[in-house]
Amino acid sequence: MKIHEYQAKEILRQYGVAIPRGEPCFSVEEAVAAAQRLGGPLWVVKAQIHAGGRGKGGGVRLARSLEEVRAHASSILGMQLVTHQTGPQGQKVRRLLIEEGADIRKELYVGMVVDRNTQRVCLMASSEGGMDIEEVAAHTPEKIHKVHVDPERGLTDAEADNIAVHIGVPAASLPQARAVLQGLYRAFWDKDASLAEINPLIVSGDGRVIALDAKMNFDTNALFRHPEIVALRDLDEEDPVEVEASRHGLSYIQLDGNIGCLVNGAGLAMATMDTIKLFGGEPANFLDVGGGATTEKVTEAFKLMLRNPKLRAILVNIFGGIMRCDVIAEGVIAASRAVKLTVPLVVRMKGTNEDLGKRMLAESGLPIISADTMAEAAQKVVAAARG
Repeated sequence: MKIHEYQAKEILRQYGVAIPRGEPCFSVEEAVAAAQRLGGPLWVVKAQIHAGGRGKGGGVRLARSLEEVRAHASSILGMQLVTHQTGPQGQKVRRLLIEEGADIRKELYVGMVVDRNTQRVCLMASSEGGMDIEEVAAHTPEKIHKVHVDPERGLTDAEADNIAVHIGVPAASLPQARAVLQGLYRAFWDKDASLAEINPLIVSGDGRVIALDAKMNFDTNALFRHPEIVALRDLDEEDPVEVEASRHGLSYIQLDGNIGCLVNGAGLAMATMDTIKLFGGEPANFLDVGGGATTEKVTEAFKLMLRNPKLRAILVNIFGGIMRCDVIAEGVIAASRAVKLTVPLVVRMKGTNEDLGKRMLAESGLPIISADTMAEAAQKVVAAARG
């Protein structure tokens, strides 16, 4: 789950991380009023969407008067902001952050992720703040410094200071940098984050260390522990089909292809999509109905896939372990009739009650294409999609 910059900053502020004064706004008038309360002479008008690269797309602008605040807010609110993370369709801006300006002497980068190799939180830091960390890693990897944090000790003073020195924090500012890094780690740990990033972290003209931007993502599986994080969710930033899928307990991600996939189990779903691509097709979605798929769940899954105007065929690939093949067959038959299916449907089943499930499909009277192997299923669905 993702949240907005201003929300991430508020969390970090609670952990002792210095952030600029600012206010979220939902209208031009609110933006001007916020700038008046903050006081001048310099403000930053920032689009709030769940994507990076906003500045390059025209979503972050400096204002040196209230008239400029009004003009920038009018221009940014409602715009379809396109960045390298939104794709060509962009994302509509519905919120702004109005912040006081900053005297920037140095821009740095700090971020935290879970390193699955060491099974620890990894702190990454670089002197190249304000840039995409992927670019730094690709072209100047020596400028990225890492610490794998011992979960029993947390990020120690020595580790924080060593990282700060390596990325160019002046000696006089080390105590502030230490507070920022340790606060970032505590926020990451306490809130079950999957990503916490400050880019740029700045050293100001008077030596203060301030988080000028912030990004936090959270482990969806841990949200039951954090109702305060769930309350920050902005459904306007998410794909409406994926939101609808989550309401029915389905894991669904829309893709760019034209072959719908309905599978039980995330690993099998990934393998199914790979097999479709192997035989020249393009998956239209990732859809995992899980181990407890009911007729109602399968019907909702079909409805979600059929919303896609590009859809040309559907592949149902089921392994009957926890889930019995006859239960899935019953769901597929009921769903096909309920939605008046108009695209070719290929079904491949293996496992518990496989023969019964296949017989139910054959006797349903529906134009269902059967397959015994994944390769056969993929070849048949690709051929069907091509017409």
